[in-house]
Amino acid sequence: MLNRRVTLEVAGIELAGQLYLPTGRPPYPTVCVCHGIPAKTRELGNGGYPLLAEKICRCGFAVLIFNFRGTGESGGNFDILSWTQDLEVAVDYLWSLPELNQSRLALLGFSAGAAVALYVAAQDRRISSVVACASPAEFSFFTEADNSQSLIDHFRDLGIIRDKGFPPSIPEWLRGFRAVSPIQHVAKIAPRPILFLHGSKDDVVAVSHAHRLYAKAKEPKRLAIIEEVGHRLRLSDEAVAIAIDWLKSHWEIDPEIGNSL
Repeated sequence: MLNRRVTLEVAGIELAGQLYLPTGRPPYPTVCVCHGIPAKTRELGNGGYPLLAEKICRCGFAVLIFNFRGTGESGGNFDILSWTQDLEVAVDYLWSLPELNQSRLALLGFSAGAAVALYVAAQDRRISSVVACASPAEFSFFTEADNSQSLIDHFRDLGIIRDKGFPPSIPEWLRGFRAVSPIQHVAKIAPRPILFLHGSKDDVVAVSHAHRLYAKAKEPKRLAIIEEVGHRLRLSDEAVAIAIDWLKSHWEIDPEIGNSL
């Protein structure tokens, strides 16, 4: 496979990413991976997402991974509503590449990144399918005003809120979590298919969130609960295999030539 470093720009902020291209004949079906909120400083630098991208790429997909603003090597400060703008810029970039199949562009999101993926897919018809792993249905804890300063302090400690004067408006920053909550948007994605994946032992986002999102979504849809697995589904071989097989089943990937039939 080929691996290209990618730099995206949105509102003067540079986002760092990597594009993985499989061997075989283009155009390639494409997966854009959307990470979640880091659980600890430098979590995104531990090799997990590149390893995931390589695994997906070996199955015949082009894969883009990138750091949302405020995380990894990207600039800026964490803001969930602005993450939706970052993802739109990533989709614009993928849409412009001649070696990629524009009709086969999936979003694979994890936790808050899954919520962002569902939000963007509801607005952007260029997205052909979504895999939402451990997605919250809503960010109820994040929208409570009493928690605002502790949240900001927590994210500052993680290094994803970096500037002293950020956010300039705490109420507006909090409203972003309400705006992105996917329970409000997931029904708009149909008739494009959605796969909801969730671990039965998830102690960060309760499995009830997956059931709520599945009930709200319209067909075609699938819900898979991975038994005895926690929040970090990208580290679960079973969850990743289900996601890849589901994408293959919708896109009819031929492993010998690496593109969709």
